[in-house]
Amino acid sequence: MTGPSNEPPVLPQGSLGRASKLLSLPLGAAARAGADLGRRLLGSPAEEVAARSRQAAAEQLFSVLGELKGGAMKFGQALSLFEAMLPEEIAEPFRDRLRALQDAAPPMPAARAQAVLKAELGADWRRLLPELDQRPAAAASIGQVHRGRLADGTEVAVKIQYPGADVALSSDLRQMQRLSGVASTLTGGLDLVALSKELSLRVSEEVDYTLEAANQAAMAAGTQGHPRYLVPRVHQATRRVLISDWIEGRKLTSVIGRPQAERNQAALDYVSFLFSGPELAGILHADPHPGNFLLTSDGRLGVVDFGLVSRLPNGLPTSMGRLIRLAVAGEAELMRAGLIEEGFIGPEVDAAEVLDYLAPFVEPAQVSEFSFNREWARQQFQRVQDAMADGSVATRISLPPDYLLIYRVWLGGIAVLAQLDVQADFASVLRDHLPGFSDSQA
Repeated sequence: MTGPSNEPPVLPQGSLGRASKLLSLPLGAAARAGADLGRRLLGSPAEEVAARSRQAAAEQLFSVLGELKGGAMKFGQALSLFEAMLPEEIAEPFRDRLRALQDAAPPMPAARAQAVLKAELGADWRRLLPELDQRPAAAASIGQVHRGRLADGTEVAVKIQYPGADVALSSDLRQMQRLSGVASTLTGGLDLVALSKELSLRVSEEVDYTLEAANQAAMAAGTQGHPRYLVPRVHQATRRVLISDWIEGRKLTSVIGRPQAERNQAALDYVSFLFSGPELAGILHADPHPGNFLLTSDGRLGVVDFGLVSRLPNGLPTSMGRLIRLAVAGEAELMRAGLIEEGFIGPEVDAAEVLDYLAPFVEPAQVSEFSFNREWARQQFQRVQDAMADGSVATRISLPPDYLLIYRVWLGGIAVLAQLDVQADFASVLRDHLPGFSDSQA
């Protein structure tokens, strides 16, 4: 609405400065290795030394990612989804830091936030927002959210992008790709290279809040009056400011440790929303980390943050449901033929191998109630890791572009269910919302 702002950036934009912060991660790892050797030589037990080193690694890794925000923070948030899949000796010291990183980061000063509002909404922005809490209610990777009130009394969430977020995001993700090999040693072997590359592809979309507003408005219209879901209405949006209804609710992860029935219902609502979005509004919410989902007092699931989506105007692919149905039924050869036809694999791939590789997606749909927990998630993680060896089936599977974000949502959703430790009728979700999965849809 106005010209570019002259305020100094909240996120350091220089690639050298940000790169030096990220470079401290492998350097810190090297320093810890030297210190650990010294402690062992002085007689400290090896297990005690290893535990101390993992704790220090967790503190440094997430302190750096949280301080930088931008792509580094977003990378850490994406990584936090898969905490339940890490081996316990790695996951335990990382767990609290990972959860905190899902929806928290050092906030920008109030004066900077107001400068963005003035630049985006005009000098009289107070007429639109006569009330605005100076302290952010949430601070995340490329922006922070303040609670406010419109002139007509409507309570709203005001999402304000950090100055310099677009430049910092691109810089960080380039650096994370370079350092992913080293960082993988701290995270149990997760494929951080692929993760950072995928995040890089979506940079331009996530830094334009007008695109997010359009996605959110479409989903709000598609879920209006829904008994289980609540998506906030959009009131106004510019490239760096998004104003929408305020949703009062508890974090999805607040059900951890609660009674089983409460966890199960929250999990079923969560995964049902992810799969039903394309049929409700032609949109797949593609950022499934728990910080984007709230449990409201009236029992609904509140959903926020539509910066990363997959637009599926025709719904989820029918071929996807058909292939999963064949895998569930153990029809390996028919499934293999379908995967070849869809471009997932070549004719040289063995049917039994690919069926075993797809177990994390198939097993939950084979029974009427499946237990998602950390032990199972770690077994599946190890299975996938074993399948990543040179020449194995994992190296010969290619995801067509239309399936990239679907795969991320499915895998991320499974990881969150394992964090929540739930028992759910996952097959019923597929029957209801995945075209082609039921025989009647074939």
